[in-house]
Amino acid sequence: MKRIQAVFDKCKTEQRKALVAYVTAGNPDLSTSEKLIDAVIDAGADILELGVPFSDPMADGPVIQKAGLQALKAGTTLPGIIAMAGRIRQRTAVPMVLFSYYNVMLSYGLEKLAADCVTAGIDAWLIVDVPFEERVEVKPIAAQHGIELITLVSPATPPQRMAKIVADAEGFVYYITVKGVTGARAELPADLSEHLNALRLLSPVPVVAGFGIASPEMAAMTARHADGVVVGSAIVRIMDQHDDRASGIAATAEFVRGLAAALKA
Repeated sequence: MKRIQAVFDKCKTEQRKALVAYVTAGNPDLSTSEKLIDAVIDAGADILELGVPFSDPMADGPVIQKAGLQALKAGTTLPGIIAMAGRIRQRTAVPMVLFSYYNVMLSYGLEKLAADCVTAGIDAWLIVDVPFEERVEVKPIAAQHGIELITLVSPATPPQRMAKIVADAEGFVYYITVKGVTGARAELPADLSEHLNALRLLSPVPVVAGFGIASPEMAAMTARHADGVVVGSAIVRIMDQHDDRASGIAATAEFVRGLAAALKA
């Protein structure tokens, strides 16, 4: 059984929802982010999204943009991230999703990247800027190596297109809760539950919701209509609010612990 499926099966058995945690790899540097990831996993993250820093992150808001630029300044590279993932895999069975823009992956070489990801224990790719029609460039290579491609849909996705997209889904479907870029929000759309309920009826795999979730309360509310939630900017922001890295890691872990507890209710 694949690791992602096993997580959702376990969550269902335990009558809770899955917590997908996003961390910008290499922020503020690769060594610190590795320690942060260990702490986030220990605090209760069920799935880890490894954010690959990119110079033109068009889907990301100011928090993740800043984190990505800091990671690039610190010399973070995709080979370094994959090596880090391999070390993390030695310590945990938590699924890891490589969250990246396509240019970085294409520059690395898709065949080599797929092989290296398998060696490192990375389970899936989430490619932000490859539309459904262009997946044909990526899917055969990923499938050959057993890497799942995570599907994105949004409030702007028409119903017929959504049905077509999710029919091809693997791992889980990532529902973008808001129109716009990543970033914590004060509130989520009033019709979010309606969209999530409709999507879950269509999807052959679990549905998680992300973008904008800023607190345990928002996570719990969203999770009532999904199989899990993704929290990214709120996690990244806490780390960046602390000049002392050990304090930042501790504060982030405490926040993640609260999110995980909220999804058990």
